[in-house]
Amino acid sequence: MKINHLNLTVTDVPATQIFLETYFGLTCKSSKGKGFAVMLDNDDFVLTLMKGNEVHYPKSFHIGFSQKNEEEVNKINQRLKEGGFNVEPPKQLHRYTFYVESPEGFLIEVFY
Repeated sequence: MKINHLNLTVTDVPATQIFLETYFGLTCKSSKGKGFAVMLDNDDFVLTLMKGNEVHYPKSFHIGFSQKNEEEVNKINQRLKEGGFNVEPPKQLHRYTFYVESPEGFLIEVFY
């Protein structure tokens, strides 16, 4: 069985779409105004963004982006730093990884 899609409820769909395109390589396949967007990764996983008003993610909620090597993890970390995000350098924990909080408040893990 393979997971097909995940829906994230966010307060600002266009800003979240731009963030995910800029730093994580997702592409928008379609959108409906400012309330809905369908995004794809390079493995055809579908991430939909849907507008909500008061969105609160549990503290442990996060999404993960797997990379092909440590160099790719480092590149994303550097791009986020250059973009003004407060990110710690990657380190070896359960794997080579770092976390960043998205502008919408959900946590993202980048790892190899």
